[in-house]
Amino acid sequence: MVYSRWMRVPLALLLLLMPLYSAAQSASGATPDYSGMYEFLRDGEFVQLTIEEKGNVTGFISRFGDSESDKGVFMNQFFKSGKLGGEKLVFTTEPVHGVWFEFAGAVVRGAGKKPDEEAYYVLQGTLTRFNTDQDKKTTSQPRSVELKSFPRDAAAN
Repeated sequence: MVYSRWMRVPLALLLLLMPLYSAAQSASGATPDYSGMYEFLRDGEFVQLTIEEKGNVTGFISRFGDSESDKGVFMNQFFKSGKLGGEKLVFTTEPVHGVWFEFAGAVVRGAGKKPDEEAYYVLQGTLTRFNTDQDKKTTSQPRSVELKSFPRDAAAN
C-alpha cells in the first residue's frame, strides 16, 4: 500500500514540528520585560524596576527628602518586597527616616510607540506614602499615580 506509506511521512513531520510550533507560540506570548526606569513624583526623581525570575521584583526609588532632617537630600529607598503577576505589580520600600512607600497597580502600555520613547510602559495604580513620627504614630497618604517609563537605550534593544 503505497498510499498509507506516504501518509505516514506528513504525519511524522507534523509530530516533529509541533514542539517547535508550540515553542514559537510560547515565546510570542511571553511576558514583556517591564524592567527599567520610571518617573516618580517630582522632576529628577525616579523608580528603578528590575523584573527577575518567577515574578520577583527588585529596585528602588530615588527621591529628594522632604523632612526636616533630609530636606533636598537625594536618597535611595530600596524595595523590601516586590511581585509581578501578569501585569499586576506590587512593591514596598524599606523605610528611610520614617518614610516608606507601597505601590499596588499594574504595568500598562502607554502612549510611546517604541521602547525608546517615553511612556512606552506606565505604572498605573495607588502609591501610598507611610510616615512614622517621633511618637511612633504612623500615617498614610494614598494617591493615584501614572508613572511613565523613561526611554530605553535603543542600542540595548
